[in-house]
Amino acid sequence: MNRKTPAGLHQITYGTTDLTFTLLYSKRKTLGIRIHPDRTVTVDAPTGTPLERVREVVQRKGAWITRKLREFEAYTQPVAQPRQYISGEVYRYLGQQIRLKVETGTPVRVILTEEVLAVTAPTAGHVASLVQGWYRRQAERVFAERMTVCLPLADALGIPRPEKLTVREMKTRWGSCSGRGRITLNLRLVQVETDLIDYVILHELCHLKELNHSKRFYALMTHILPDWKEKRQRLNRSPIIL
Repeated sequence: MNRKTPAGLHQITYGTTDLTFTLLYSKRKTLGIRIHPDRTVTVDAPTGTPLERVREVVQRKGAWITRKLREFEAYTQPVAQPRQYISGEVYRYLGQQIRLKVETGTPVRVILTEEVLAVTAPTAGHVASLVQGWYRRQAERVFAERMTVCLPLADALGIPRPEKLTVREMKTRWGSCSGRGRITLNLRLVQVETDLIDYVILHELCHLKELNHSKRFYALMTHILPDWKEKRQRLNRSPIIL
């Protein structure tokens, strides 16, 4: 394991902004800067790098650091309250708000009509599982359909086809791609517009050719989806409320 040695908190001024960063030394060849979701900054530097050199690099990267800090601030979402699964609650599906309408009785069913998700359940205790099951079925159907739309774009660039597409709840990712060619999409994606779902699918498809976030990966993304940065911003600002 490459052990890291803490070297304290430091600060530089970029324009009118004071940037504070934690400095860590380790056995590495290059200096790296990490921006965390809690808006803290960490600088990983090769052992022995003079502090003045570290400060120079942070100063030079000031525009990028402040931009990333603003992005994380914009993406911060309020903590969602636990669902009660009662009539009147607001949900989202493919970018639209829908309201839950609950009725007790039979037959058991979940029907989306315009902006109303009508659930008929034998008891109130069944509503949660019915709503969650409906979302999963829609996600599996919609994601499969969007994958079919996206595959020809990937084919044209010589990107291999995925071995498998799965859907599951994910806390920190919109999607993932394994080295074995399996793509997983976050169930919650079914709440956003289809063009944003396509963005995530294309992102993961590109990983089938470029497994990391290298310059080649981003060049491939730009080729396959020129406005991917705008879509990434929209996605990360989407009000996910399920």
